[in-house]
Amino acid sequence: MNKLNKILLILIMLLACKSVLAQQDPMFTQYMFNTLAINPAYAGSRNVVSATALVRSQWTGIEGAPKTGTFTIDAPIMDKRFGIGLQLLTDKLGVTQTNAAAVSLAYRIRLDEGSLSFGMQGNVSQYRADLTSVALGSESSYDPAFAYNVNKTLFNFGTGAYYNSDRFYVGLSAQDLVPNRLSTPNANGDRLAGKQTLHVFLSSGYVFPVAEDLYLKPSFLLKYVHGAPIQGDINGTLWIKDVIGIGAQYRTSADIAGLLEIQATPQIRIGYSYDRGVTRLQNFNSGSHEIMLRYEFGFERGKIISPRYF
Repeated sequence: MNKLNKILLILIMLLACKSVLAQQDPMFTQYMFNTLAINPAYAGSRNVVSATALVRSQWTGIEGAPKTGTFTIDAPIMDKRFGIGLQLLTDKLGVTQTNAAAVSLAYRIRLDEGSLSFGMQGNVSQYRADLTSVALGSESSYDPAFAYNVNKTLFNFGTGAYYNSDRFYVGLSAQDLVPNRLSTPNANGDRLAGKQTLHVFLSSGYVFPVAEDLYLKPSFLLKYVHGAPIQGDINGTLWIKDVIGIGAQYRTSADIAGLLEIQATPQIRIGYSYDRGVTRLQNFNSGSHEIMLRYEFGFERGKIISPRYF
């Protein structure tokens, strides 16, 4: 890693260590396997057709707690000068549910030690809120905020930049650039509305050799949502013989997590994480579970290079 990369990584890690809290679009503890969802410039960066599925059950034991699933696939095209990607997402929280699809396109510039990409993403989502099903209590006869259901189709887009080499990456992206309104009319014709807000993501990571067949992979994701404090996910994974990774993560003012990764074959990687809250909410749930499966399609001899750390 050259001196410039080291300085950049140290500066952004210091920024990520600020203890702050925010509420974002659906996110995963194993965010490093869901990079396409937050940064379209990631498309094609693995130089093979790569498909990843993640399923998350959050705050187990709480009725109506978030349950999220996503599937992404991306590939390099046109002599690897471009990358394309597709994401499918479903997210359910209480009486609300969002189903979405996003298409990403990245332009890739090959450099001496890595590649620099710039990407755009367009997405469409179906947002539903069954507000009339909410039990308001025997003393509440009418509340305009829960008088109508919401069923809206929303279009949005995002953009990003991403640099990666064999052992280092850094990315900056912005999502939900259009402030779509989520509205319901009340009896007087007024609007009681929430809206989609700007999301900005900064991420980075590096692989350090520790000993023979032993590597340390620290990384972080810094998340900013307009109108809310910043939140950071900071983690480190120890890779043993490029087969098993054992790690831990801290999400500022929210959770701590344990992570396990297994490179089952050169094409198949399996991951699991368990989160435990550090707030008073931990007294009402038994933690969050997340499962990841990645498959990389390598049809040519020698096309799959193992391991791929990012």
